[in-house]
Amino acid sequence: MFSLIGPVGLPELLIILFIVLLVFGASRLPEVMGGLGKGIKNFKASVREEPTDKTKPES
Repeated sequence: MFSLIGPVGLPELLIILFIVLLVFGASRLPEVMGGLGKGIKNFKASVREEPTDKTKPES
């Protein structure tokens, strides 16, 4: 069986960037990318946190 999504190269990235520019516009692009970066940063921080075990009885 073959994969429908192959490796993403430079032409694909340029097409995605062009579509993002069309949707958000050049003036809002830094704001959108900043929000995306903060979201990724928060996600990574939440993955690194150790889960708290609430079922453990206190002594």
